[in-house]
Amino acid sequence: MGTPEFSCPGLKSLIEEDDFEVVAVYTQADKAVGRKQEIQMPAVKKLALENNISVFQPQKIKDEVENIKKLNPDLIVVIAYGKIIPQSILDIPKYSCINVHASLLPKYRGASCLNAPIINGDKETGITIMKMEAGLDTGPILKQFKIDIKSNEKLETLHDKLSDLAANNLVETLKDWMMEKIEAQEQDDSRSSYVSIIKKEDGKIDVNKPANEIERMIRAFNPWPGTYANLNDKPLKILEAEVEKEENNKEIGEFYLQNKDLYLKCGQNSLHILKLQLPGKRSMTTTELLNGNKDIVGNILK
Repeated sequence: MGTPEFSCPGLKSLIEEDDFEVVAVYTQADKAVGRKQEIQMPAVKKLALENNISVFQPQKIKDEVENIKKLNPDLIVVIAYGKIIPQSILDIPKYSCINVHASLLPKYRGASCLNAPIINGDKETGITIMKMEAGLDTGPILKQFKIDIKSNEKLETLHDKLSDLAANNLVETLKDWMMEKIEAQEQDDSRSSYVSIIKKEDGKIDVNKPANEIERMIRAFNPWPGTYANLNDKPLKILEAEVEKEENNKEIGEFYLQNKDLYLKCGQNSLHILKLQLPGKRSMTTTELLNGNKDIVGNILK
């Protein structure tokens, strides 16, 4: 059970493993994407069809109890499916439902576990492979695998690293679990936090915040939902920036030049702006932007 590109390496590892037979894939419905609203199938569905695996896309997973019983699975593996799975389904497979969660539980339970470590300036994150129960990401842990977070890590690169980390360790962990070589460890609920689904409005920049917080937000929301603020009542996206540790008498939110480079004064320190995007335009370096938009200097971002 999975939906986005993140799920695909894990599914591929199961397909390629001789000791497993993937009898079915559950994924979310095909959706309209982009400005043209073209209907696209989930990445997991495409991979499943390429490997002649039956695909199910129910609106309500709770209605699938009898169908899943007929499939008679020994194991259900869940990677970013995007739906809450009821106890009636969790109870079906002999070796339980096993979830691959993209953070080190119990710290970040919930949907935006990929973004949260970057936003909070964590030094490490990882993958948790866990036995599922009715609560959201509350089940006992089978194994965890850690990686370091680089100082310039973006959501896009972290996504790929964690997806591959899951795929590289999934098969062995499942085998050890089924052969009773793993004793699942209960989570410490007192150390948990919940991170909810990211919405587009979460990408709105508050220039009163310190520059280092805004810079982490820019990396955590790249490529979606992106980070933006209003310049002359129009949204301006900031795609890439570096923290400049200096204090000056510029107004908070003001764009200013220093050695021909563009900076944004924040609540504490400044951001050295590297890439931006105007409404309806492609992304540009600050040099490209300033060539045709010199009036940005001295303007206030709100």
